[in-house]
This record gives sequence, structure tokens and C-alpha cells, in this order.
Amino acid sequence: MGRKPKSLVTIVSLSFLALGQSFILAQPPGQGPIRRGPELKGARERWSSMSLEDRQAFRRNAERWMQMSSAERNLMRDREKSHREELKRQADAALRDAGLRLDQQKRELFEQRYLQERRKMERVLRQEIESKRNQELPALNDRLRKEFQQVSPAGKSTSTPATSASPTK
Repeated sequence: MGRKPKSLVTIVSLSFLALGQSFILAQPPGQGPIRRGPELKGARERWSSMSLEDRQAFRRNAERWMQMSSAERNLMRDREKSHREELKRQADAALRDAGLRLDQQKRELFEQRYLQERRKMERVLRQEIESKRNQELPALNDRLRKEFQQVSPAGKSTSTPATSASPTK
């Protein structure tokens, strides 16, 4: 069993290099932008700096990646490339809107921090939406159950559901 963890680390490292930072939810401040290439030491450092939750999510994503066909992988790469380009445009717009004129090194640092904070903000928003959804789902399920359980005088369920007082989307 000694080779299995090493092969898993290799798969995870290669997946990480192939997908870039899309699976990492946040980078610690001070690290430079992720570079593609055989920098396994950098990948190991990033791996060890990830939380247990992030590592588990990364492993699940790496396993899914390994199960994808080459066409699906190419589609994911294209989507990720488009997503990164859009985020880069947004980071550039944020820099422009801030009215800052920075040298290349500080510009890269600004972009890195913008992306880091953006990922953190989006993670919090996803958690808030999930929490709100989980709070509202029982009421929705109850309302629909009552709506579709109404029976007609003949003892059969109605063919048209009762309309709700408040529209739901």
C-alpha cells in the first residue's frame, strides 16, 4: 500500500497543474500567481497549505477529472479559460476604477489579491444561498404537499392544483 498514496499525490499534482487554480478556493497572501509547469515543490506547498475541506474537494474534483473523456476535459479547459479571462477583465476594471497606476509587480499582486478576495466572497455567498435554500425548502415542500393533496368531493385528487397566494420561483 506504500505506492498508492504516492500515486494519489502524483495524480493530484498532475490534475492541479492541468487545471490551475480553479480548484483552490483561496491562496495564502504573499504567494505569486500560479504558474504552469513541473513545479511539484510549489504544488506540494500549496497542497499542504490547503485546509482539510479544500483537500477533500480537490480530491473529489481530481477523481471526476480522471473519469472525464478527453472531449469533456477540453470543454472544461475552455470554460475555465473563459472564466479566467473574465475574472482578469474584472480585476483590470477594479484596478482602473480604483484609479491606481501600479508597476507590473504591484499590478500582479493587486490582481492576485482581487482574485483571492473574490473567491472568498463567492464562497461565503454560496454558503449563504445554500443556508437560505435549506431554510425555505421545508415550507415549499409543505405548501406543495398540501396543494397537491387536496381532494375533490368524489374522493379523488383534483386535476388542477390550487393556486398559491404568493408566487414562488
